[in-house]
Parts: sequence; C-alpha cells; structure tokens
Amino acid sequence: MTMHGAVIVDRTSWGRLRVTGSDRVRFLQGLTTVNVEQLADGAHGWGAILNPKGRVLSVIDIAHLGEAFVIACEPELAEKTRTLLERYAVMDDVNFEPITGPAHQMWEDAIDVWRAPIIEGANDASRDDREPQVERMRIHAGFLRYGADVDEDHFPFETPLAQFLDYGKGCYVGQEPVFRVHSQGNSAKALRGFTVEGDAPLAAGAPIKHATKDNAGTVTSSVIDGATTLALGYLHRTVWEPGGIVEIDGRKATVHELPWA
Repeated sequence: MTMHGAVIVDRTSWGRLRVTGSDRVRFLQGLTTVNVEQLADGAHGWGAILNPKGRVLSVIDIAHLGEAFVIACEPELAEKTRTLLERYAVMDDVNFEPITGPAHQMWEDAIDVWRAPIIEGANDASRDDREPQVERMRIHAGFLRYGADVDEDHFPFETPLAQFLDYGKGCYVGQEPVFRVHSQGNSAKALRGFTVEGDAPLAAGAPIKHATKDNAGTVTSSVIDGATTLALGYLHRTVWEPGGIVEIDGRKATVHELPWA
C-alpha cells in the first residue's frame, strides 16, 4: 500500500472518560493491562480490561494528562467500559467524567496507527474510520475492531495487543492466565494479516485453509485494495509463520505478521 501523507481519523464519537481521584493510579494499575505507574505525563498506551480468565472485555487507550488519566475506546465499547470501571471502583477514590467534543488521530503509517495519540479538538481533514483508505491502514496495522477482530473469546496475547503487554507489571485482573500462557509459550492461535489474490469481498468468518491443515483459521476483517484484498484473521500456531501461503475462499493468500508495510 502506498501512503500519500498522513491520514487524519475522526475520533469524535469515541467514548472518552477523564479519571481523577487519589486512587486513580492504583485503580487503573490493578484493572487494566496498561502499566499506568510507568506512563509518563503526556504519554499514552493501548491495553485491555480482562475478565478473571484473561479474556478481552474491552480494548482501551489510556493517556496520562497531568492529574488525570483519559480512557478512550470505540463508541460501541463506551457504555460497557464505563460499567466495568464503575463495577470495580467500589472502595476506591476515583471519579469518571465523560468527555465530549471533537477529537482525532493522525496516522502516518501502519506502525504509527498504534502509536498516534488521540488529540482533543477538530481537524477539517478528519475522515470517518470506515473509509476505504483508513480501513486499509487499520488492517495493515492490525488495529483491532471490537466485535470483529477481538471479543470476549480472545486473549490479548493472540492479538497485536501482545506488543504492549508488560510482563514485569504487578497484579491485575486476568493477569494469571496471561502470564501462564506467556511463560509456557503455547498460544493456540494469533491474528495475522493477509494479502489475498483478487478483488472480491471476503465475508467475516470465511475459513482459512493450509496445505497441512484444512481448518487453519477464520477471517475477521477485509477490504479491497486495488487488484487484491487485504484481510485480518486468526491462524493456528502450526501455520502462522509470516510469508506462508494459505487459501481463503479458493484464493491464494500470503501471511503477514502485524503490522506490515
């Protein structure tokens, strides 16, 4: 994919919460996968809220802004995420204040998609995140769409969230199963990218076949890119090596580690 300058993505509709209170650091440290204690003022980090079995309940970005933290998530996760936070904040001095108004991100390339902060304020060049060019960048980055690429059936280490997991961090909800799989090195599947021959759409859930394994995985997202199709999907550990060849909907596809250029 050829980049033609930055892509500015509208985040106005995303759920955003300002978290304050004397227990804000301890509370978020014990609830999320983000190492909030190590998050410098002005920095941000992606992570997740997990259930006790280590499954992903919500994918969030946490930004450290002075005496507060700002949590951002997809619009579809906003209510669920606030409910989770309030459920755990029984004895903690923490306050959650919704933030409204325009916001955006600036994506320079696929790697930057996971690194770009969410910026308060409008930008006249902002584009909807469902537009094809934005979707192509999202898929190249493996930037997760909840309900499509990740949900409560997945562990964070099966997704690009693995790059942000801090195994030196203290205890948090869902930590034990995440650490156990990491130490044993036995994740059963992982999200991968695919360049698929042909420009016909791919259905979510389309099966992925490998020469050695018919039931190798399933497609989660896709978008047409010129004469080819870009896709995300989960692959079994025995066939997930980058550069491998698989078959999707009767079409040849090349496997990519995420993100890919």
